[in-house]
Amino acid sequence: MKFGLVGDIHAEDERLAAALAIFRKEHVDQVLFVGDVVDGEGDVDRCCALLAAANALGVRGNHDRWILEDRMRSLPRAHHREALAPQSLALLSALPATRDIQTPRGLLLLCHGVGDDDMQRLRPDDDGYALEANVALEKLLGAKRWTFAVGGHTHERMVRRFGDLVFVNPGTLAFDHAPCCAIFDVENGRVAFFDLEDPSSPRAEEEITIPSG
Repeated sequence: MKFGLVGDIHAEDERLAAALAIFRKEHVDQVLFVGDVVDGEGDVDRCCALLAAANALGVRGNHDRWILEDRMRSLPRAHHREALAPQSLALLSALPATRDIQTPRGLLLLCHGVGDDDMQRLRPDDDGYALEANVALEKLLGAKRWTFAVGGHTHERMVRRFGDLVFVNPGTLAFDHAPCCAIFDVENGRVAFFDLEDPSSPRAEEEITIPSG
């Protein structure tokens, strides 16, 4: 089973279209996205239409929550709900905080931050106190329910193992944060990242083997 993974989208419709084209070429079984569809320089309505056409499964990010609550709209490049198409609002409103997805190797948790906390950060170089103070991560580990988690929020690509849990962050499509997407080959235990700096010329960048437990 292969998942096409899209990180924080931030209205980058051209890069989202490029990511979805990669996924079609690589014959992924399902597209997953971690939210933050809104607040950026691109076209939110087109992003929502592309996600719907790809039958993508996603969760809401903190920016999606904020636009629905009409909060934090003074942020740079913020969108406003009254400017969005009804279909886009319907898609955003229907996004859950988390999703459980069954894979051949165990249950996968799709989230935005860490678990149901869409503001919790988990970075590639977190260690020591940063991990000890991550209550949301400890909650996931303590549940012993999930084999994998896919989240975002930090805009930093990551493949890390925490005990029995493998956490994957596919990065972001945001133009100013090394835009990329990823393909997670569950059965072969590999995550391949694709550079989307130039959406007209995406390229395979690196492939990471999931650390053994």
